[in-house]
Amino acid sequence: MELGIGIGWRPEIARTVAELPGIDWVEVVAENICPGHLPEPLARLRERGTRIIPHGVSLGLGGADRPDERRLAELAERAVALGAPLVTEHIAFVRGGGPLTASPRLEAGHLLPVPRTREALKVLCENVRIAQDSLPVPLALENIAALFSWPDEELTEGQFLAELVERTGVGLLIDVANLHTNRVNRGEDPARALDELPVEAIAYVHVAGGVERDGVWHDSHAHPVTEPVLEVLRELLSRVSPPGVLLERDEDFPPAAELAAELETIRRTVLEPALVPAREPVTTAPRGESAPAPDTGARERLALGQTALLSALVAGTPAPEGFDSRRLRVQSRALAAKRASVVARIAPELPEILGADYRTGFLAYAGARPMRAGYRRDALDFAEHLLIAGRPADDGARRELTRWWEERIAPHPPRPPRRTGRILRAARAVLVRR
Repeated sequence: MELGIGIGWRPEIARTVAELPGIDWVEVVAENICPGHLPEPLARLRERGTRIIPHGVSLGLGGADRPDERRLAELAERAVALGAPLVTEHIAFVRGGGPLTASPRLEAGHLLPVPRTREALKVLCENVRIAQDSLPVPLALENIAALFSWPDEELTEGQFLAELVERTGVGLLIDVANLHTNRVNRGEDPARALDELPVEAIAYVHVAGGVERDGVWHDSHAHPVTEPVLEVLRELLSRVSPPGVLLERDEDFPPAAELAAELETIRRTVLEPALVPAREPVTTAPRGESAPAPDTGARERLALGQTALLSALVAGTPAPEGFDSRRLRVQSRALAAKRASVVARIAPELPEILGADYRTGFLAYAGARPMRAGYRRDALDFAEHLLIAGRPADDGARRELTRWWEERIAPHPPRPPRRTGRILRAARAVLVRR
């Protein structure tokens, strides 16, 4: 299946994407769309024949739990609504805790690396097979970027991906920016990874920008694509000509001319004749012989390890043995900063109401309260936290925050009466004083 050159579709650049020349296809974050109410610009793209591929971020197939049936059903529904030829997700875990550890559920709000061990691979393979059986189209999985490594890993990234493909037949979405990130942050050679993985299973390729600070590469998706990332793309192209290559950009969107120039650079790189060999059509690999399913103990051990790591990152508990505590602190700060930014984006009224105090206040809140139910619930919890504490200090701002919270709490599961009552009493006190 030939895709060509594509771009990540985001609402902020919908008009630009519609007008950019040479866009063969787009990728959309699956969780950001509603199948029955597609954004009009996205619906128009589909009507004119542009392929649209949903890209999931919340399944957590590398986690200890079996994939959530509701999330799988929603991803399948989006694939059908978009007429997608395939769907993609990540080799990552995104949550911890829960029944396997008899502890509260924790959400990372981010893609975190899976330990490259044979036991973790067994769990991942079973989760992938469950997902494949639930989806109406083929599945491809993306390698992720990471700031740290798990101790006692048994496989390289290339070996891990190769065994995953051999056991499940899943396709690969190779992000060359993530390979570069892992080169800087974990000392892993992209060329070696490409040599070891089955390039014939590549469904398409991601290219994205980032920035290096204090020796750490941040896969920001908010900066121009750098030459080192293009070098990794050339390494990949020297081995295979992938069906599609896509530019990702999630923040700090540049003018249309700059996006067009980046796409043209990627297109020229892909078409360099000296590097691109003749290619046989790439298809999803057939499933190999299934490995034995992991026992309950394997899932429990993985759950305990992932929960301990996630707790260190989002709840301030000590770093688990064998991890680089300095790297975990960097990751922890990055997760908190991302959490503050995403909440500000989905609930822009909060920084408007709180002004310059928003970010400081949110980071102080996040440091003591891990996210447990996604970013929208997180925004409501932050507002509740402020109101219970009698903040903000300005009566007008507190009254505005109270009204914002009251308008949005109804569609969500109610809080325990005592807590909700405290918030409402605080709200009434503000209104009475006014």
